[in-house]
Amino acid sequence: MMAQERIEQASEIMRRFWERTGADEPGGGRRYLWTDAFAVCNLLGLERATGDPEHGRRAHRLVDAVHTALGHHRSDDSRRGWLSGLPEVPGRQAPTSGGLRIGKALPERPVGVAADERLEWQRDGQYFHYLTKWMHALDQMARFFGASVYAQWARELMAVAHRAFTHAVRGGAPGVYWKMSIDLSRPQVRTMGHHDPLDGLVTALELAATARRQPVDSGPQALPAAGAGGDLDSDLDAIAADFEAMVDRGALATTDPLGLGGLLGDACRLRQLATRDDLRDDILTGALHGLRHSLLPRELAFPAEQRLAFRELGLAIGLASVARMVEIPPVLPVVQQLAQFLPLRAQIESYWLRAEARRARTWLAHEDINEVMLATSLLPEGFLDLTPSRC
Repeated sequence: MMAQERIEQASEIMRRFWERTGADEPGGGRRYLWTDAFAVCNLLGLERATGDPEHGRRAHRLVDAVHTALGHHRSDDSRRGWLSGLPEVPGRQAPTSGGLRIGKALPERPVGVAADERLEWQRDGQYFHYLTKWMHALDQMARFFGASVYAQWARELMAVAHRAFTHAVRGGAPGVYWKMSIDLSRPQVRTMGHHDPLDGLVTALELAATARRQPVDSGPQALPAAGAGGDLDSDLDAIAADFEAMVDRGALATTDPLGLGGLLGDACRLRQLATRDDLRDDILTGALHGLRHSLLPRELAFPAEQRLAFRELGLAIGLASVARMVEIPPVLPVVQQLAQFLPLRAQIESYWLRAEARRARTWLAHEDINEVMLATSLLPEGFLDLTPSRC
């Protein structure tokens, strides 16, 4: 597929997403944190690819829409205002200081109600791994526009997430709750996601690198550094160290396509940051092991009704990371081995670009996330490339 065709397809997908979810509507429209994190990055990628500043203007508006919608309590909640509890004006200046809701259809599980695993997937709350995706989107905004306020919001969100989600488990070992309540007062799912500590570690390293490039704004509307006023670099370093203590570097492998894509994306970020080569190599080794044992080649022959596009597209985005690492000399031996799986990306993309596949119930049930992640795979620069400021 030619580069211009990929740009045009990604642009059309994002146009449909913008209209369908109503980002310009009062209240921010229909927002979902994971999807919107990829969408912000896609818009940055489209501006880079086309030179049209309207894509960048939409990225700014989408960030505001997400903070307006998901930084506030739900309309069907008795609570009102910013999740942080701040008054409206200070809350808008620090929109991530109380975290951000997922954007699920159902209200969160009330206190005292027993967990229903099936229902919990549909209930609102806060996910750690969604928050790290939004931190990355904000950091990409900061890098792209040279606007340190986005980096400050990302660092504030990291400080809040680290404080709320990390905990000591039995025996004193540290862990990360998978899901917290909307106000971050109690865990909703106590188990830990396989790669949540790794996501926290790599994202903290990314934010620290940006902090060193972009000083925190000063002045009456400047936000506090992460850690309630402590030294920014040392706060992020301490957060990274906490997450690293939770990472089992010998157990990173997974056969889940979305998890594999996340591993490859994390390794690509570390490669660009030129830091922690030892961790990067362990991540790549785990991803290679998982791909070698994955059932995905067989599962890609299943009909659309038996597949979840966004999980497959997560791997496609990760394979785009491999394509980038192949271009960064010296090419690592493990990257050369991973390159044998690159044809899977084209296979996944071409299947989900078919109109009949996108009429399947499983596609339509997750249309927003499927379409946005397809656009990311088609045009991954905005999500994958840690771009320097254009300013």
